[in-house]
Amino acid sequence: MKDNKYLIFAGSSNLKLASDIVKYLGKELGECSLGTFSDGEIRFQSWENVRGADVFIIQSLSEDINFHIMELLLMADAFKRASARRITAVIPYYAYARQDRKDRPRVPISARLLADLLETAGFSRILTIDLHANQIQGFFNVPVDNLMALPIFVSYFKKLSLKDLVIVSPDAGGVERARMFSKKIHAGLAIGDKRRKKTNVAEIMHIIGDVKDRDVIIVDDIIDTAGTLYETIKALKKNGAKSIYALCTHGIFSGRAIERIESSPVKKIFISDTIPLKNDKLKCKKIEVLSISKLFAKAIDSIHNETSVSKLFL
Repeated sequence: MKDNKYLIFAGSSNLKLASDIVKYLGKELGECSLGTFSDGEIRFQSWENVRGADVFIIQSLSEDINFHIMELLLMADAFKRASARRITAVIPYYAYARQDRKDRPRVPISARLLADLLETAGFSRILTIDLHANQIQGFFNVPVDNLMALPIFVSYFKKLSLKDLVIVSPDAGGVERARMFSKKIHAGLAIGDKRRKKTNVAEIMHIIGDVKDRDVIIVDDIIDTAGTLYETIKALKKNGAKSIYALCTHGIFSGRAIERIESSPVKKIFISDTIPLKNDKLKCKKIEVLSISKLFAKAIDSIHNETSVSKLFL
């Protein structure tokens, strides 16, 4: 018999991940109707009784970003009006996270606006992973659990038994992430000195640290157009790196990303499945996906049972 006090639904952005999460929990996705009218407007209806229920909605805010945001908001509104007790947004990839401050005149703080929209729609809790900027948690007036994909990557690389490793942060903003990873696998640390000429155009000026004749792993949270990654790989090769790997939580791979990856000497790029690979991205042999479904399943179970989520960070 289905537990109608604990229900998990999914938007259309990443159904594979949602299915893997509920499978690990021994549950099924809530029955609903989600589609569009002929003019493109989104329509949603739940076939489940959610009155008094603890509802989780899994939706990664990836391509088509704005469509999937609207889907998520409408689903929350429907459950709020149907008297759900609590509605949690499970957002594997939080869009607009790179627009978290006013870095130029007359620009929006888009990450804050999205937070306001999610709260207004009816969400009383947010569950996500590797926010681009940790301070985004402060944009919310509801609890935010920001998981880390680090344990999954650490477990994988420990099995590879690579020796004489150096972990590389492509810029100063990612140093804390790279340092944590290097400590876990007992590796050295190097940093790329990045200059961003304009949006999606970066240049690596120097590599701070010794990478000569060393195996290196570039660690980042997001790979979008792969411009920064490509420049970092070039700089590492110039500085004598032996073999180059890369990992990131969110593999967006927009624009010329796949072309840059294929033409670069990087051996392998490891990503999580927060964003589903589609079209030509699936064909790229240099990309390997590690699943974070088990991590999210444990977090959802902890939230529902009111136990500590922080144990998942250890």
